[in-house]
Amino acid sequence: MISAAAILMITMGARQSVGLFVTPLNQATGLGIVSISFALAIGQFVWGLAQPIFGAIADKKGSYHVLIFGTLLLAGGTALTPLAQSEGALVATMGILSAAGAGAGSFSILIGATSGHLPAEKRAFAGGFINAGGSLGQFIFAPLLQAIISGFGWVAAMLTMAAATLLTIPLASMLCGKAAAPQPAADQAADGLFRQVRLSLRNLSYLCLHAGFFTCGFHVAFLVTHLPGEVSLCGHAASVSATSLALIGLFNIGGSLAAGMLGTRYRMKYILAVMYASRAVMIAIYLMAPKTPLTFYIFAAGLGFTWLATVPPTAGLVGKLFGTRYMATLLGLTILTHQIGGFLGAWLGGIAVAHDGNYQWMWYADMLLAGVAALVNLPIQEAKVSKEPVTA
Repeated sequence: MISAAAILMITMGARQSVGLFVTPLNQATGLGIVSISFALAIGQFVWGLAQPIFGAIADKKGSYHVLIFGTLLLAGGTALTPLAQSEGALVATMGILSAAGAGAGSFSILIGATSGHLPAEKRAFAGGFINAGGSLGQFIFAPLLQAIISGFGWVAAMLTMAAATLLTIPLASMLCGKAAAPQPAADQAADGLFRQVRLSLRNLSYLCLHAGFFTCGFHVAFLVTHLPGEVSLCGHAASVSATSLALIGLFNIGGSLAAGMLGTRYRMKYILAVMYASRAVMIAIYLMAPKTPLTFYIFAAGLGFTWLATVPPTAGLVGKLFGTRYMATLLGLTILTHQIGGFLGAWLGGIAVAHDGNYQWMWYADMLLAGVAALVNLPIQEAKVSKEPVTA
């Protein structure tokens, strides 16, 4: 659990800080906010697409080589980004290479690697613990990278981030060992991978889980990409953006741990519904509040508590519905849906500000989708907490 959380700390710290580079990239390349947003939106999608693909490989061959390959992709794509001077080059580096690499070292692979070693009642807490590592990464990376950008320039910050990602290599050895064969679990399904995927895609509860997670991706990607732009439009310094992103990460540590612990006592579909509904309420309050630095800090703290705290109950529900044999693949598919929403959140945010000069209609769309996500989780057929996970 500790090794997996440390890996996620690095990969998510890098992924969740990309918004800090939007303005420096625009100033250095002159590509425009729409082109840069599109490249980052492609990255959101590729990050999601990579997870079921690498998850399937990990389920069959083990996680170690997947994590090492992902590290090399992430470090290489990040290091090559300063050389990108066109939209296509930026899509290749930030949108494909680094995003795919981060996806290979993200939730589905890491949670899948640990779930088979844990009893069913401990998996929700383990998911929360691992997820908290990713939040800690955002808390550490955002202010550190902003300080390097301010003091030495965005290229130095990008290269520092690339070097930091290489620390996942020894951590992968600690997590998996060099013999990375997948560990069977008592509740594994006998069906093959493709049969299990077909079964899951006919399961209404699983599809409802996808629908709610789509909204989560839209929300998270919009904010991680465009919150610095929103802060700038309100006339505040870049340090306010970095502090806000750090606060999101800090408070999500508590939110992730809380979601993991609550998942051992309450039905996880209700936890998800409450978190999504709370986002709609927080956005409404933000829109009515004066746009001072304190408002951004309070908004970031509130959002941070639910930010990626949706992952532990989502992972727990996948385990309840289908067991852990193909957890990396099935959780990876939900994250792919999450990142389809993420693609739209990042891309449409850039279009909105280029067209209207603000993000107003994006906030309204985000609030509406959060309300829908809260409702769509309620029909999920989840066994009571005291029961063993159901295998489809």
